[in-house]
Amino acid sequence: MKIFFSKLAVALICSFSICTFVMADQVVYHIDQSQMQGLKGLRNIRNHLDVAPNTKIIVVTHAEGVDLLMDGAKDQKSGTEYGPLITALKSRGVRFEVCEITLKNRQLKKEQFILDADFTPSGVVRISQLQSKDRFAYIKP
Repeated sequence: MKIFFSKLAVALICSFSICTFVMADQVVYHIDQSQMQGLKGLRNIRNHLDVAPNTKIIVVTHAEGVDLLMDGAKDQKSGTEYGPLITALKSRGVRFEVCEITLKNRQLKKEQFILDADFTPSGVVRISQLQSKDRFAYIKP
């Protein structure tokens, strides 16, 4: 019986170690101020994927952060357009989500956003669920 439990314990430890090794990191980036966080956040995400390319990244935007994903949006200081940077990150598997509560409160329409944007009923709820239920790490650039 001792041998059985010893082998079972070793098997469980090995299984856990393999699962931990194989599972990719999961990260939610929180953007609520596009002009303060936009360019910095997009560069952080690019650098993140350069070092850890298997990371699953979801960018959740709300409040003024949704401006990052509006068609034609650019950084006011540098004039850099966000669209091409977002498209490049999307091609690497990054998902970009816009809060629908913000759309309603600011009287915005989905058609005003780039095609790479997805929508979520509530940005804050989405962030909390990714953290609590799906165990995403949280980064606010």
